Amino acid sequence: MFLHLGRTTVVKKRDIIGIFEMDKITLSKRCRNYLSNKEKDSKIIYITHKLPKSFVVCVQGGEEKIYVSQLMVKTLLKRMKKD
Repeated sequence: MFLHLGRTTVVKKRDIIGIFEMDKITLSKRCRNYLSNKEKDSKIIYITHKLPKSFVVCVQGGEEKIYVSQLMVKTLLKRMKKD
């Protein structure tokens, strides 16, 4: 099955490693460095230009990708449970 992350972006549920709240996770220096390094490696995909509320880490075709979404983690988790 698929998870709609916002706008026109969907990912396979089996590809998802984790869904994280942007405000909480960026408090950690280690997490900020992780996101910074992934951005330098062009592994981050911005779904929106609005204030990001979550990010989803996926492995697709053996490659790690991070989707930054305007949707709250709570909303994404509800969508995960629908199927």
